[in-house]
Amino acid sequence: MKFAKNLLTVTLALVIGGAAHAAVSPEQAAKLGTSLTAVGADKSASADGNIPAYTGGLTTIPAGYKAGDSFRPDPFESEKPRAVITGKNAAEYADKLTATTQELLKRYPSFRVDVYPTHRTVALPKRVLDNTAANALAAKTSDDGLALENALPGVPFPIPATGNEAMWNHLLRYQGAAMTNKYDTWVNDATGSSSLASSGVAAIECPVYDPKRPAGPVTPEETYYKLKLAYTGPARRVGESILVLDAVNSLKQPRRAWQYLPGQRRVKLAPDLAYDTPNPGTSGVMTYDDTFLFNGAMDRYDFKLVGKKEMLVPYNTYKLNYHKNPADIVTPKHLNPDLVRWEQHRVWVVDATLKPGKRHIYSKRTFYIDEDSWTILASDEYDTRGQLYRGGFAHLTYSYDAQAPDTLNHMIYDFAAGTYSVTGLYGAYGGMSYIEPLSKAQWSPESLAGTGIR
Repeated sequence: MKFAKNLLTVTLALVIGGAAHAAVSPEQAAKLGTSLTAVGADKSASADGNIPAYTGGLTTIPAGYKAGDSFRPDPFESEKPRAVITGKNAAEYADKLTATTQELLKRYPSFRVDVYPTHRTVALPKRVLDNTAANALAAKTSDDGLALENALPGVPFPIPATGNEAMWNHLLRYQGAAMTNKYDTWVNDATGSSSLASSGVAAIECPVYDPKRPAGPVTPEETYYKLKLAYTGPARRVGESILVLDAVNSLKQPRRAWQYLPGQRRVKLAPDLAYDTPNPGTSGVMTYDDTFLFNGAMDRYDFKLVGKKEMLVPYNTYKLNYHKNPADIVTPKHLNPDLVRWEQHRVWVVDATLKPGKRHIYSKRTFYIDEDSWTILASDEYDTRGQLYRGGFAHLTYSYDAQAPDTLNHMIYDFAAGTYSVTGLYGAYGGMSYIEPLSKAQWSPESLAGTGIR
């Protein structure tokens, strides 16, 4: 009852001005906080009991964590797998495996899926949940789902009706207001050999979630995602840097990107840092919009909401994310299965089909979006012939000290080339740090020259 009252109170100001257009009916919205969680996930346990009921997430910080530290101990370190899936028994679990997971099990006898007990750890800040409640009755899309209107900083569509709404939930998901870390990206080639593709220091900000931001809905021109990256290795890339800014309405304000190359000694506009341009930071294994399995504008695809499904996905992967030696992680053909934790979770399935007349190396993409965090956890990518081309995974941990899900560690397998790239390996550098937002001057294109000089 208390949650329902809060929902009506937060929504009232939006409704009075006549600006609100209900995304769902009041009867549907009333499910939030009752049969559904505050972000729209099913509150109940799964029929087989493998997915527990949601009880509020991980709110007790593990005893081994030191306040202010960027290294987060695994709360489930002592647990053992409840099931082990290999190519020999994969058929028994086929309905809960992505096409990419099935292909890995089929191709590589050394690949396996260690299934652990499921923990629904994600718990978002109260201000995010309050805004989500208001969004259920007020937020809407326009311009064929490509623009967002009347949405407060929170989950825009906790009860989505379309594929675009579900994708907006991913793009505007809460992951903290500002964070930084140093990380590596590694590539494993067709021979099974691993090499460092790039090292860098990244600053990421989600300005709409800045506590100092004035209250009110996000505006079309408002920047919701910022990335500033200075490469520190290998030697051939030292001194390079990039800056990326994404606005809420990409039709009115397309992605702005700049790049600094030491050899040219100048900052230049870089409009190609988007869509299916190969990302050199991953040796070209990933496209720029493969970052976090999908980011940037949605205008090249039609998105269909298939529905919700119970799947086996990487989750609570502390052992992997905080592992200190990349050589242990990047093993021939696939990640070291000893370090990857899989759990059964409910995900929203969204199919993206390339629009007629639009260009992209993927003709179709399937995304699997976590119901508790609205983070894409897995993806399948298909080529122009409709054959499985690539597939990805995001390795989610919950930063219990910051109330923020973290999937900086993510990867893509390329089945055509027999390679894979994994980025966001920060274990050797101590993990993710949550910081105060950088100054306006630090986000200017001119600042890249200062960070990129070698």
